[in-house]
Amino acid sequence: MMEQKSRLGQIVILNGAPRSGKSSIATAIQAASDELWMNLGTDRYIRSTPEQYRPGVGLRPAGIEKMEEKPYARREEIEALVPTMYAAMYDSIAVHSRLGVNVVVDVGHHDDYDFPLGILYDCARRMESLPVLFVGVRCPVEIVWERRRNTWLKDQRIADDTPPPYSVHRWDREVHRPGIYDLEVDTAKMRPEECSQAILKHLKRGPQPTSFRRLAAMSARDRE
Repeated sequence: MMEQKSRLGQIVILNGAPRSGKSSIATAIQAASDELWMNLGTDRYIRSTPEQYRPGVGLRPAGIEKMEEKPYARREEIEALVPTMYAAMYDSIAVHSRLGVNVVVDVGHHDDYDFPLGILYDCARRMESLPVLFVGVRCPVEIVWERRRNTWLKDQRIADDTPPPYSVHRWDREVHRPGIYDLEVDTAKMRPEECSQAILKHLKRGPQPTSFRRLAAMSARDRE
């Protein structure tokens, strides 16, 4: 019978807007480390979500998501389920850590729903006593927009000089509130491998993470 690990697995939460480079950093961490790292991020969770409830935890800020592309799924129905989906995802992350498994998670936390849900703060409380490094993944909106044009929107042949739309600016603004991080990386200046090395180095030599403890302790008044 295998001996159960006694140490807690490390948790790295990568928070940033879509196409900021989070998934590439998560993959780079898995490749660079000699230890096992499980990727339990938003993209994987969305793929596990039934089609009629998508995008689920990937629901965009209220000001830009009207659900036109999914007329059969009303936003308010999905939004009501998002806190539970996030709670389930983070509880799963916590179980992995308590079993000694390292976890890297790519998310795009925001609180721009029909009314504030405080999901990030609830998730932070669920990670109590666990080692969590909260990393802000930054990237200028112009580069995010370029990446979108070259991937998700490449069939639309959008002109290179088309400025970033309102949705890209809103994501960038909303996802980094309140902006409390243990570490920040800029994917416009650093390759995914460089970001992963900076994160792994911080885990070994940097100060003890405090962001999730601070977020867990914040009241509704503190968040305003």
